[in-house]
Amino acid sequence: MSTPTIEDRFRQLRGQGRKLLVPYLTGGLGPWTEHLRAMADAGADAIEVGIPFSDPAMDGPVIQQASELALQQGTTPGSVLADLRGVDAGVPLVAMTYYNLVFHMGDERMAGELHDAGVTGVVLPDVPMEEQGPWRAAADPAGIETILMAGPITPDDRLARVCEQSRGYIYGVNLMGITGERASLGEQGAVLAKRIKAFTDKPVLMGFGVSTPEQAVEVAAESDGAIVGTAVVRRILAGESPEQLHAYIASLRTALDQP
Repeated sequence: MSTPTIEDRFRQLRGQGRKLLVPYLTGGLGPWTEHLRAMADAGADAIEVGIPFSDPAMDGPVIQQASELALQQGTTPGSVLADLRGVDAGVPLVAMTYYNLVFHMGDERMAGELHDAGVTGVVLPDVPMEEQGPWRAAADPAGIETILMAGPITPDDRLARVCEQSRGYIYGVNLMGITGERASLGEQGAVLAKRIKAFTDKPVLMGFGVSTPEQAVEVAAESDGAIVGTAVVRRILAGESPEQLHAYIASLRTALDQP
């Protein structure tokens, strides 16, 4: 019996009326696998694991700091994946990293290592859709779903191609710029979610800037759910325990579950 894909799982949950919640954390930072398990137990539907890179161009200062600390502690792609082999989170795991690390390891080896570690999805924010051929040739046969991103200024013709080529879900970017918490998200995310939904029935999740239960509900109103990164990583950097992180994710889950 084959393992359900992220897309299949998310479609099933969506069909049950559930709004999806996908938190992010930096691999290799502190007792990170304990944090990961806590987030899964608190109601995360999948978890994005950042594989630290020395020049994370898409990431804001909080996640950059987390990546630098993890690297200083000796974290490597191999160590993150080795740790994941011992984690049975019970939810899909998505790796988020930069192509320099994939290129260094080699597309086929990286896809195989991700598969062996139980990772079933990947986000490569610095690889344009048109240049993903070599990676997709390795990832698709390995069962790794490559999740594509779309932003507020993505034109309709390109948005249609992103929706067609993305696997797992569409990662909608609420705001232009780098990752980070925001006091207000504005209307860009809702407009983008509607545009994406016009092109696809695949699950659509919105990220960048989501930090409070109210904001998670806001971005999920027009989409299928929320991606929360910086707010999680900031808490980990501040030394919060797995129990405290569990409480935070549970607060997002409770808000999203309100009728």
